Amino acid sequence: MSEENEVRIEEQLRVKIGEAKNIPPRNGSVNGYRDVYCSLCLDKELIFRTSVVEKTLNPFFGEEFQFEIPRRFRFLTFYVHDRERSANRDKALGKVAIKRDQLKQYNGKDHWFAITPVDADSEVEGKIFVELKIEQCSKSNGFASPRLIVNVIECSDLGIVNGSCDPYVVATLYHGITRLETKRTKVKKKTTCPRFDETFYFDLSIKGQNHDRNSFKLQNTTLSCFEIRIMVMHDVSGVFGNVFLGEIKIPLSDVPLEAGIKAWYLLRPREVCLKSENKKCDKGSLRLKIEYTSDYVLSSRHYDPLRNLLLKSPEIRPITSSTACILGEIVSNKVQVAQPLVKLFIHYEKIIAFIRVLAEREISKVTDPNTIFRGNTLISKCLDELMKLIGMRYLHETLRDTIDKILTEKKPCEIDPSRLKDGDNLSENLQNLTNYVDNAFKAITNSALMCPQLMCEAFGVLKELALQYFPDCREVCYSVISGFIFLRFFAPAILNPKLFEMTDQQIDPQTSRSLTLVSKTVQSIVNIVSSRCLNSQVFKEDYMAFLYKSFFTDQHIESTRVFLELISSSAIVSVPRMNAIPVILKESLMMKRSHGKKRIHLKFRTFKKRYFCLTTQTFFYAKAKNKTPLCQISISDILAVERLQEESFKMKNMFQVVQKDRALYIQANNCVEEKEWIDILTKVCQTNQNRLTEYHPSAYIGKTNSYIPLLSCKATNESAPGCCPVSVVSVPADIGVHIDPDREVARIHNILLNHIKTIDDLITLCISKEQQSSETVPIEESNFIIEDYASFNDTLKELKKCVMRLEQAHKQYMRRVCIRTIYGSEQAPIGDDNYLMMLAKHCTS
Repeated sequence: MSEENEVRIEEQLRVKIGEAKNIPPRNGSVNGYRDVYCSLCLDKELIFRTSVVEKTLNPFFGEEFQFEIPRRFRFLTFYVHDRERSANRDKALGKVAIKRDQLKQYNGKDHWFAITPVDADSEVEGKIFVELKIEQCSKSNGFASPRLIVNVIECSDLGIVNGSCDPYVVATLYHGITRLETKRTKVKKKTTCPRFDETFYFDLSIKGQNHDRNSFKLQNTTLSCFEIRIMVMHDVSGVFGNVFLGEIKIPLSDVPLEAGIKAWYLLRPREVCLKSENKKCDKGSLRLKIEYTSDYVLSSRHYDPLRNLLLKSPEIRPITSSTACILGEIVSNKVQVAQPLVKLFIHYEKIIAFIRVLAEREISKVTDPNTIFRGNTLISKCLDELMKLIGMRYLHETLRDTIDKILTEKKPCEIDPSRLKDGDNLSENLQNLTNYVDNAFKAITNSALMCPQLMCEAFGVLKELALQYFPDCREVCYSVISGFIFLRFFAPAILNPKLFEMTDQQIDPQTSRSLTLVSKTVQSIVNIVSSRCLNSQVFKEDYMAFLYKSFFTDQHIESTRVFLELISSSAIVSVPRMNAIPVILKESLMMKRSHGKKRIHLKFRTFKKRYFCLTTQTFFYAKAKNKTPLCQISISDILAVERLQEESFKMKNMFQVVQKDRALYIQANNCVEEKEWIDILTKVCQTNQNRLTEYHPSAYIGKTNSYIPLLSCKATNESAPGCCPVSVVSVPADIGVHIDPDREVARIHNILLNHIKTIDDLITLCISKEQQSSETVPIEESNFIIEDYASFNDTLKELKKCVMRLEQAHKQYMRRVCIRTIYGSEQAPIGDDNYLMMLAKHCTS
């Protein structure tokens, strides 16, 4: 395999949809208020939507969404919608569309974006492959006019309209603004990647004008008057007319007379839509925070020097001279650093040693035990990321039932007198809140034996160090642990269960308030119980005091202490997972092909919407949630989970769950959901001893006893050996988390490269100190404590060498890509501004 093929492009996006302001009022209503929500799309494919904020023109959303980007895209688009209850439909008020290559300029900071109008003719995606030739006139019974030959070959990645795509192509020849002739292809049913292979001929003569062969050849400017417009449409049966999918316009002066042109073109919006979008139209503005990472991951050998330098960090003395500590100091966003570092040290089984040296450095500097881990430090963020990474299953096992109960019952819990509505009963609300808090509190304190071993070992290190440096303060061993497990893990999950993947349903304002109160109460109770300081507690809200006091009992104190002791013991023995109650890992509504059919019908009616659910023991589907499963598949019976070729059913986002005798074909709602289902199903079944090593990427046809002959083989029976290798997932033992160490080192390299000036300044500072120079070099936004200049400088020099060597390898790769990529190929279609930006950036550097 060539080195170019070894390079992977891995993209990740984290978006916080903050708020909108100055939304135009609704016409015809008393106050003009709207019920507003926001959706996030890759191009036009819906990926995520917020909850509805009712009766406002300045909605606050405050929702976050993070996902791995599974495919190429041109625009990240945010739509602002108005929910119209009476019409039973939603209206798009406007959008914010950001080009893929512009995402990095907004990375990591809040920005206000102007909301622009939405027009159906501007919402296009996909590309078209065409061939154009101009055939010169020939002498046959006089002089014939030259003609244009248009070969419409195929399209790719077209948009979907109302769940379907039945495309056809219309080609029209223009002379100036005069339309001369129009021709169209046949309709291709249910496909976003149609192949047409139809050829059209257009006469280039103009009525009333005479042409001869020689004059046409010489007067090449004549071609500039002609233009061919090729439009892709979606065929709609009914009175509403067909739907525009995109178009291209090619002046014939751009077509070489001899060679012609054969290329991929990016479909464009209608020109009238582009002009209208440029007009000033106040639709309000939307505040977003975007964190976008795009990693070009090279082959593993390139990362060995930097990887070794990072993994040696726990052994370096003083610890401030280690690579990991330097990285944590030069970057203000500690989460950005903690995420790859924690994954890397977990993968190489050095995370506990890493946690120990960072925690000891933090605790040794503290004089007041109440301030331990209160700052935005590297160790705090590393422990946060460790819990999120390995504790998600534990979190679901512990709180899923309580969260589901709150979301399902929707009982009011408001106890703030100033926020009560007419008809609210304060005593009933207090009882509801007390019940929910009690359920959550008991679920947490009874879950110690389910806590992951790695978390227990990390908490054990914190307890040991706290007692070592504060032997006279016994309570510190509890507060140092409860500050993480309760305040940074359980409480945030209760507050925002969507962010922790415990629900995918929209949460109404009342239920959101209930979750806030439960989370807030749990935090406060644990603070009180773990420190025995009720009498000195100053309540910020008087109305909460009675609730707190009801939980400050000997029973609650004892159960909390026992829980904290157990989860900080490295000798804890976890509950055997085989006998555990099944825990829901993922659920959603998706389409499935009728299971057990003897032959495949390519019509949509063979697919039905079903509720799918994956637990720690089975994968099943039912007609609806809480209904009897129609089919259950044991995790041990899943032999492979892979994508299905789109051409099998002419449907996007298809994947297959392969069993011994057959495969279950499923369509996810979007590309992100498809990737998430494939990833999590692959992870849970990866330990199966009978797991396949090869599979068939296309669907099996029972009628002809063969697989659809696309890119797959033509096997004669469904149990025939596969023809493509299955996906390989690397997961460390006992934690069930996929870690790509090369990608994590690549992310760290990008961070270091962005801070290379700070590294240079620090090297200069160290040199000046070693030379005992009186000059000082200012280090912007740096609070370094350099304990040993010599070792610190040695690490910096080695670090810079690794960074620059990797950057050189990246540049060489990008230059090769630019040189070998042909503008007009499928990878770089004509009209793709994203590709032109990449070309200008890398080929001129």
